[in-house]
Amino acid sequence: MLDTISHVPTEITDPLNARILAVSEDRISGFLVDPFAEIARLTELPVDTVLERLRAMLAAGTIRRIRQTLMATNLAPGALVAWRVPGGSEEIDAAFDFLWKEDPFSGHIVIRSTDAATVGSAFRLWTTLKVPQGFSMGKHCDLLARRIGAVEYRAMPAKKLFALGVGHVRRQRMEPGAKSEALGQVIDTNLVELSPVEWRVLEPLKREFVVGEVRADPWRARAAEAGVSFDEFVRIAHSLSERGVIGRFSTFLEHVKPSAAGTRVTRYNALFHWRVPEGREIETGREVGRHHILTHCYWREGGPEFARVNIMAVAHGTEKSIVLAHKEAIDAHLGAVGIPVVYTNVFWGGRSEIKPSEISPSVYASWCRARGIEPDAMR
Repeated sequence: MLDTISHVPTEITDPLNARILAVSEDRISGFLVDPFAEIARLTELPVDTVLERLRAMLAAGTIRRIRQTLMATNLAPGALVAWRVPGGSEEIDAAFDFLWKEDPFSGHIVIRSTDAATVGSAFRLWTTLKVPQGFSMGKHCDLLARRIGAVEYRAMPAKKLFALGVGHVRRQRMEPGAKSEALGQVIDTNLVELSPVEWRVLEPLKREFVVGEVRADPWRARAAEAGVSFDEFVRIAHSLSERGVIGRFSTFLEHVKPSAAGTRVTRYNALFHWRVPEGREIETGREVGRHHILTHCYWREGGPEFARVNIMAVAHGTEKSIVLAHKEAIDAHLGAVGIPVVYTNVFWGGRSEIKPSEISPSVYASWCRARGIEPDAMR
């Protein structure tokens, strides 16, 4: 397989690859029996071309992973967690490495900084965390804090979501202030309980693809793995999609790391903070979330550690000045629609690693036992 794709262009700057990625990063919503055919339809390219290019980019590492994403906030309690780890870069890097290598429930792991010392700037290590249903977020955070030497942490669950998508290639030439005519969507974070057979289907459904699995009819082998017929697998997957459990079928690029040829899809990762008057969080989130540059927008409570901010959003770009111009355009829009901003800040991302957070209760129990922890003690 690798020999047959070694001649295929793998850089995001290649016009065909850019055309495919502009769709495949975040334009395929829900569960589809043949997601690659849908990418081909939307790009108006032959499906064989799409498969060949995706296989080549995955093999080369241009694409970090291809997988069916989940609305994990509906499957496991989650939070953005900021950790205060005393010491210098050596201690923070050691904590980073532990969370990256040893905690499958920590997803995005980022070392962040501010342009000047400000409220919350001592919290350098940031993670997203999902703790499977039936287990305690607080107990897991306490355990991690002991393991990484954190003296303080702030866990910030999402109360509402207003934007969720990646699309770095699509956003590269976006003008500051570009936004939708409609307000951002309000996405709830209510937990959905699954039956044992639904968990059996979900676990292979969400696993990332290896190069050889990027082909037509990709789910048949996953159905066999789940121990159900193909028709039953498809029925359950569609049911999960209708219940809001399934996210996008997506190709993920490295955010900051260069490709083999030295190309970066993004260079700057900014976490924007806003504090707006209590009671106006949803209104503000919908106004912020309509801006196309944002990959994420949430209502989270930052508490006193972060000047009580309540709206957070993430944007990426190749130039810091342009990322800030997008932020200024959002600030100006909030002023224009009459929403006062009491406080705002920007946390810049440095070293980062991204992996899907594990959400399986059985995997969590096994993880505990492997570390000499009784799973019931973590409930």
